[in-house]
This record gives sequence, C-alpha cells and structure tokens, in this order.
Amino acid sequence: MTLPVFAIAVILLLAVLVLTAVWWLGRLQRNWQQQLQQLEQQLDFKAQQLQQTRHELEELRAGVIGVGQRVLQLDANINTVNQQLQALADKQQALELTDPESKIYSRAMKMVQLGADLDEIIRECELPRAEAELLYNLHQEKK
Repeated sequence: MTLPVFAIAVILLLAVLVLTAVWWLGRLQRNWQQQLQQLEQQLDFKAQQLQQTRHELEELRAGVIGVGQRVLQLDANINTVNQQLQALADKQQALELTDPESKIYSRAMKMVQLGADLDEIIRECELPRAEAELLYNLHQEKK
C-alpha cells in the first residue's frame, strides 16, 4: 500500500511541527531553568543579607541596652550628687544662721550694697577697720 504524496506531505509537516514544538518547549524549559536559578541565587543573597542585618540589629540592640543602663546609672549618680549638694547647702545655711560673726559680715555686706560709707559700717557692725575696708573694697567692685 502506498500512501499518496499528499498524505506523506501532511505526515512530514506534522513531524516538522512536532519537532519544532519539542525544540521550542525545550528552549522554553532551559530559559525557565535559568530564570529559576537566578531567582534562587537572588533569594540566597537576600537571605544572607537578612541574616547579616539581624546580626547587626542584635549588636545595636545590645549597645542601646548598655547605653540605657549607663544613662540610668548616671542619672542615679546625679540625683545622689544633687541630694548631697542640697544637704551641704542646708548645712551651710544653718551654720550662717547660727554663726554670730557671719551675721555681722552679712549685715556689713548688705550695708555696702545699700551705699553705706566705711565709717558707718565700722560703727554699726563693730568691725575692725582692716576687715571693714576689705569687705567694703570687695563688695564695691561687684557694683
């Protein structure tokens, strides 16, 4: 049985179409594999970057915690120093209020600031002339 030429041509044409489709599908599959390989490489690179970023974040977090603890410690130290300074100021004020000589000197300084002359300060505060002159000269300069 011999096939007509037309049938042979159709079979050949179908064979060429099938081979072309197989070739095209193979090429398409290679392209997809290349794209998949590139995407996997990008994914690996991004995963490494993410891991490195997480590590850096942990280091920063630890550093911030350390700085925060140091700030709290310094704040506590400042509060302690402020309390000590307040206590010293209170003691100094108490001493000034109980020390009769400091009352005399405070009164003399106040008189200088109000414009009293040297003789008036000596007379009212009962200070020796040298002390009165010293107070007068020191507090005259502040004006």
